[in-house]
Amino acid sequence: MTVPGRRSSTFIRLLRSGFTDPSAAARLLDSDALASVRTDPVLLDALGATADPDLALLGLVRLAEAQSDDERPVLLDTLVSAKPLRDRLLGVLGASEALADHLARHPRDWHALVTYEAVDLHPGLPEFERGLAGAHDPVALRVAYRRCLLSIAARDVCGTIDVAQTAAELADLATATLRAALRIASAAAPEDAAACRLAVIAMGKCGGNELNYVSDVDVIFVGDARNGGDEGQAVQAASRLASHLMRICSETTIEGTIWPVDANLRPEGRNGPLVRTLASHLAYYQRWAKTWEFQALLKARAVAGDPDLGAQYIDAITPMVWQAAERENFVADVQKMRRRVVDNIPASQVDRELKLGPGGLRDVEFAVQLLQLVHGRSDAGLHSGSTLVALQALAAGGYVGRADAAQLGDAYRFLRAMEHRIQLYRLRRTHLVPEDEADLRRLGRSLGLRTEPVAELNKAWRRHASVVRRLHEKLFYRPLLDAVAQLAPGETRLSPRAAGQRLEALGYADPAAALRHLEALASGVTRKAAIQRTLLPVMLGWFADSADPDAGLLNFRKVSDALGKTPWYLRLLRDEGAAAENLARVLSAGRLTPDLLMRAPEAVALLGDPEGLQPRTHEALEQEVLAAVGRADSAEAGVAAARGVRRRELFRTAAADIIRSYGTEDSPAEEDPGALVDRVGGAVSDLTAATIAGALRAAVSNHWGETLPTRFAIIGVGRFGGHELGYGSDADVLFVHEPRDGVDEQEAAKAAQTVIAEMRRLLQLPTADPPLLIDADLRPEGRSGPLVRTLASYAAYYRRWSLTWESQALLRAEPVAGDADLGARFIELIDPLRYPAEGLGEDAVREIRRLKARMESERLPRGADPTLHTKLGRGGLSDVEWTVQLIQMQHAWSEPALRTTRTREALAAARAAGLIPTEEAQILDEAWVLATRVRNAVMLVRGRAGDTFPSEARELGAVGRYLGYAEGTVGELLDDYRRTTRRARAVVDDLFYGA
Repeated sequence: MTVPGRRSSTFIRLLRSGFTDPSAAARLLDSDALASVRTDPVLLDALGATADPDLALLGLVRLAEAQSDDERPVLLDTLVSAKPLRDRLLGVLGASEALADHLARHPRDWHALVTYEAVDLHPGLPEFERGLAGAHDPVALRVAYRRCLLSIAARDVCGTIDVAQTAAELADLATATLRAALRIASAAAPEDAAACRLAVIAMGKCGGNELNYVSDVDVIFVGDARNGGDEGQAVQAASRLASHLMRICSETTIEGTIWPVDANLRPEGRNGPLVRTLASHLAYYQRWAKTWEFQALLKARAVAGDPDLGAQYIDAITPMVWQAAERENFVADVQKMRRRVVDNIPASQVDRELKLGPGGLRDVEFAVQLLQLVHGRSDAGLHSGSTLVALQALAAGGYVGRADAAQLGDAYRFLRAMEHRIQLYRLRRTHLVPEDEADLRRLGRSLGLRTEPVAELNKAWRRHASVVRRLHEKLFYRPLLDAVAQLAPGETRLSPRAAGQRLEALGYADPAAALRHLEALASGVTRKAAIQRTLLPVMLGWFADSADPDAGLLNFRKVSDALGKTPWYLRLLRDEGAAAENLARVLSAGRLTPDLLMRAPEAVALLGDPEGLQPRTHEALEQEVLAAVGRADSAEAGVAAARGVRRRELFRTAAADIIRSYGTEDSPAEEDPGALVDRVGGAVSDLTAATIAGALRAAVSNHWGETLPTRFAIIGVGRFGGHELGYGSDADVLFVHEPRDGVDEQEAAKAAQTVIAEMRRLLQLPTADPPLLIDADLRPEGRSGPLVRTLASYAAYYRRWSLTWESQALLRAEPVAGDADLGARFIELIDPLRYPAEGLGEDAVREIRRLKARMESERLPRGADPTLHTKLGRGGLSDVEWTVQLIQMQHAWSEPALRTTRTREALAAARAAGLIPTEEAQILDEAWVLATRVRNAVMLVRGRAGDTFPSEARELGAVGRYLGYAEGTVGELLDDYRRTTRRARAVVDDLFYGA
């Protein structure tokens, strides 16, 4: 009978001891198996000190129940009398459900935790080999492995060893296991063992003596013949032994598995032979190996098999590893490797990824390995497979800052400790932080966070991940600034040669010039230089992420020189999180935006304003331009002001386009390329219309004051009328006028001609701003016809002489400036021409097809690749636009939605009306958007318009980056472009030519 109140006091005590289910814990304590110790206060306190008291108690009951009647008192007596055993055993039971299962299956294995000798505190490879010596089959090997693992876990959770020592012991245990597995495989096939020499080379974390609790063990196998035997037969025998070794470790038995043995880091990966001779390995590495393979070989270590053969392999490949930075493609390979590969991580898991997520373990490991490859060729002190040892060596040699190395080392240890404890719970290979509250509580308590374990864990994890993210780039670049600034005497610094090597490895083509720029920006004791030293490590990383880091750094120096004395400039970059990254993207993406910015550097302020990159409305632009023209003392000054507005707004549009195309750390790249194209086309077209309106106002005021003797309207055609202008597009227009009452027609015509000439002159005056070219070649009769006509003259011409192509050109006509009423009446005049009642006749359709075919054969520039010409090439802009325009002329009379000047809008309307199948409309839209973006990219990168891909490698790479292709993948870009336009051409052949 339970004494009243006793249960409640036990319940409260269990709750205070950290049990989350005191009722269940009380029942477990009342079990017969714990009868002799259930009231022992030491036991309850020890359970409360574990990561998960409920789990520890359940495991203890299971272990006690599994003991024989003779053995159970021994276990329980030792448990309450020997603190080392108590801490170790309960610590393991509270942290690992999997090891509790092992102890329940093998109840005598708790004795492995009893001994507390000096050797037991820090066992090495010989001790683990002795622990596995009695295993002669895969099942026995698993049991012995778990027994050894039990002792490592006990020292880990009790704090006897730190995370680096734990990882090293796990690697030693893996080495002993590989040796035992090879011994078992050799015993099963003595003829094979006698016929060959086989060396097992550990790679990855095992090779670097920094293994996880559950991880693939990466290996490479090297084989050779014994005593002059047949090499081919020896390799076959070695392959059989290696395969059996892998199965012994990897296959699932009644005792589970140990871990997968992964040989995919071998030459040619899984497509290559499992075992090669040393000569074959060397031939591959000398001729075919990629940079990442040498990076992987940083951690190579001979661990099992023939020791002489293993040593020969390590001796032979070591010089190749440290010469990898001198290979031809090293920089390009490094740039590809530097970009985080998170595409294969499900979006729901990115924020929980300890290894591959932002600020994860891979960031630290990659940074350290890259710096080892760059500087290890001249400093043998960096030749270590251990991340933490290498990081200390890098700091000691001045290759990274000591404070940065210390912070990064602390963060790495914490993240590795999290990874260890997550994997220890169920002995499963995972790098995901759990979501369940109980799992997070256990994890936090296992790391010593006891007050609010979940909240404290999340805070500490985010803090350490943030440190890694922040230092990942600074680790590369801050020592470069220390090397040129030389502020702290006595500090170990990078030599100029080492600094140049690092810049070259990170993609800078002219390291010497880059170092001069850094010295100019960061040297000295001024506040400006101090802020630059804070900014530059991150800025250099962003520049290196572009296709032309050198240009980015040079442009940054120019802008900084121009604005260096302006108090807001560096403060903006330092304090506005997005401004610095936005500026880095804009300065390194090509020539156009830096050129625009250099003419008015104060436009940098737009990059720090959340609204600064939004396009302005046509009304707002026109109002600003007309106000500027009205304030000016002369027509020239007025149009100069208007062109200044145009330059600023071109910069705003181009900067927004680049930033949305590249994406930033806080904002991913725009996923809809069509939205990018529409935004640029609309913004540049509105800006061009406002500029022309300003030039018109200035030209009229200069000669006639307020009123021109004739009503005058400017009609945008082509891309201008279609709101599809690119950065390098001319403004295609038609001019129309109508004499005012009482004004002679000749006087009116002369006034119209004069105002056009004056507008063109003003818009092309030599200034620092880009000129705006007005092209009127699409007017009736082309260049042979009058530059401007009256509305009546247009009506007469179209009534008598109009050709089909002229009606087609009018499909994208829209008033853009001048007399609004006259513009509207011009549109009324041309609507019946461009949207003919009952559509086009057969003759007209044939004429359009004939003109298109003639244009394809005659207008494509000589030598141009028709598969890559964005305007006139196969499946390019012309193909798509003529197809859409033919549909408009055939059906717009009956489908009002087709009466639009915009290509994509008309295409969508045709699809909605059932005139184009949905799939074919999508194919045409994709091709048109891609070709338009390529043209925009060429202008952004080269600073001048072009219809073909650049031939220069860096420019082509920059076009690729703008379009979302990583460094070194321009081949994929060209293939994708050809594939997209080839599919579009097939649709054009069907819809336009009726093939």
